[in-house]
Amino acid sequence: VRVRRGAKQREEIPDFSYRQDEIGNLSIAVRDMTNALYDRIDAIESFAADVSHELKNPLTSLRSAVETLPLAKSEASKQKLTDIIFHDVRRLDRLISDISDASRLDAELARTDSAPVGMDTLLGNLVDISRQIRTGRKPVEIDLVIDAKGGQKPNYLVNGHDLRLGQIITNLIENARSFVPEKGGRIAIRLARVKDKVVVTVDDNGPGIQAENIDRIFERFYTDRPDGESFGQNSGLGLSISRQIAVAHGGSLQAENLVDPQTEMLKGARFTLSLPSGEEP
Repeated sequence: VRVRRGAKQREEIPDFSYRQDEIGNLSIAVRDMTNALYDRIDAIESFAADVSHELKNPLTSLRSAVETLPLAKSEASKQKLTDIIFHDVRRLDRLISDISDASRLDAELARTDSAPVGMDTLLGNLVDISRQIRTGRKPVEIDLVIDAKGGQKPNYLVNGHDLRLGQIITNLIENARSFVPEKGGRIAIRLARVKDKVVVTVDDNGPGIQAENIDRIFERFYTDRPDGESFGQNSGLGLSISRQIAVAHGGSLQAENLVDPQTEMLKGARFTLSLPSGEEP
């Protein structure tokens, strides 16, 4: 482990981990803290670079529209440029809000004490809300199935932060909603207990995910939007933040395609959220 001194210079920390005394324990602790610190620095630098790139795109478009507006001669041209300006401003507002949310996530989870969260209750409430809110959203049928073994419902408690866990579910539902067809759109949500894990699956009947993008969809600012959706409606941070929350809770968030066994054609996508259970089944 090396400690940085000045620009791009690091001094190596002696490794005394072989010692079976306080010095050895201190050496391990200092080296671990140093590694964690540099991991955090690297993550901040990477995040800052991504943010700079993503903010530059709408700013460039906005600047071009503002500079062109005084030169527009027809009312139609002026209106078109004005619409572009409003669109870019909304896009910037969305980006900044999501970036702010992502940047404070780790600190918030570290400061806030976790508490038992009933995933069955949380899912039920969020699905009810998603079913009721229809204004400006694509109509879709949302089914919720909560597994019961032997007629008795298992324990679906997890230790965590209910608002952030709810954010994952909401992101997955809205992501699925954006990809299902305009007519006959369907989202199937299932809650199950698999050994010591509480598992939530969110299936949709959309076009599925291109194989090469299965892992990329969780990258910051990555967007692969459905046909017909205007550019800039999403920041590309929703799935990235969702996975970040899942990992912070000791869990995982994965994606896969649903394949029709007869035709071998894609029939949708599945997102699987797995969280460690707070108690025995």
